[in-house]
Amino acid sequence: MTAQTCRREWRAHNDFGGVFRRSPAPDLAARVHLQWFSDDAEEEGKTEQPTEHKLRKLREEEGQVPKSQELSGAVTLLLPALVLMFMAPRMLRTCVEMLRFFFTRATELDPTQDGIIMGAFLSYMARLSLPILFVAMVAALVSNIIQIGLPLPFATKSITPNFTKVIPRFGQFVKRIFSADGIWNFWKSIVKMLIIGGVAFAFIRLDFEKLVNLQRAGLWNGLTAVASIASRILITCAILLFILSIPDFIFQRWRFKERNKMSKEEIKKEMKTYEGDPQIKNRIRNRFQNLLRQNLPATVPRADVVITNPTHYAVALEYQIGMESPMVSAKGTDGLAARIREIAKEHGVPMVENKPLAQALYKEIEVGAFIPASYYNVIVAIFRNVHHINERRKRAKAAAAAAEAAKAAAAAAMGLDSDSDIPEQGRASA
Repeated sequence: MTAQTCRREWRAHNDFGGVFRRSPAPDLAARVHLQWFSDDAEEEGKTEQPTEHKLRKLREEEGQVPKSQELSGAVTLLLPALVLMFMAPRMLRTCVEMLRFFFTRATELDPTQDGIIMGAFLSYMARLSLPILFVAMVAALVSNIIQIGLPLPFATKSITPNFTKVIPRFGQFVKRIFSADGIWNFWKSIVKMLIIGGVAFAFIRLDFEKLVNLQRAGLWNGLTAVASIASRILITCAILLFILSIPDFIFQRWRFKERNKMSKEEIKKEMKTYEGDPQIKNRIRNRFQNLLRQNLPATVPRADVVITNPTHYAVALEYQIGMESPMVSAKGTDGLAARIREIAKEHGVPMVENKPLAQALYKEIEVGAFIPASYYNVIVAIFRNVHHINERRKRAKAAAAAAEAAKAAAAAAMGLDSDSDIPEQGRASA
């Protein structure tokens, strides 16, 4: 057996899972690697934006909300840093007072027997740390309320231990690294390091000569110089990190909606769950339309005005003394609207053509409901116009009735004169 044959047999039996074997389908590996960059929602066919019901469920039941940790961290860093800068002289005096207290009593008090030492220590530590801690807690709470809103969600599912996440999964780990979130977090970390390093370098370089000469300065001058440089670095970094957190907040909100996209089937199931089956809703709507059609001869004549589209929509409005606002007594589209216009014309109910108003009233207000305040101005103008039309009609009817009465009176008067001759002739013949 030659050496070349031995090498072939060794590779055939020891190929380390196919590492040295030539792949018959190189495009398969390419497809597998390209999946690392794909989105879970797109892979599962979820292309629709999440509904309000799903967002509410994620918030209340699972505690998932769009939130930027960078924004919370920047606010929690900036506000305590400002408080620390303004309270630094007072805190320094407290530190000096604490050191003087303990050093002057170092040989007088026994820490194991005298409780005054522990009490004094806790008192000084509270005076030094509580203001900073309080501001940090308020800053963290306010930053979360700004992002999440009230009430703050509390769900036990988010804090329930999930031991399946402890199991290492290389595929998911690599996929998470090359996902949009992983790439964004990588570049965000790079920018944060550049901000902190660049700010520190700029301020140290600006005061480099002062730092070099600190070896000849006194203790107080050296302490104030270092504290001044450190405070400027801290405040500047906090402001720049806060500015960086704004695009991160926008990105996190966008990614939250992308991760929780829904498929069309999920949206249909949700509509059936919360809004009912569309077929049942159509049956109820058809039955309601039949009831309205039967009641039209009784409700439309009582209306004060009918708003038309003019052909597709018709809404009858009725107002009586004691009502808080006009009421929708009947409404309909197409054939039902034509029937409303026909009855209104038969009973002399004024009809006003206003396309936007007719569509809005039909879509937003149910039969028997009152007109909301947002429509008061246009409804008052229409009722005022209808009132003028009715007044003109009343005056025209009154004038016509007066003319008929005058004509009847004249005819009656003429009839009495002709009849009055008959009795006189009768009396003459008698």
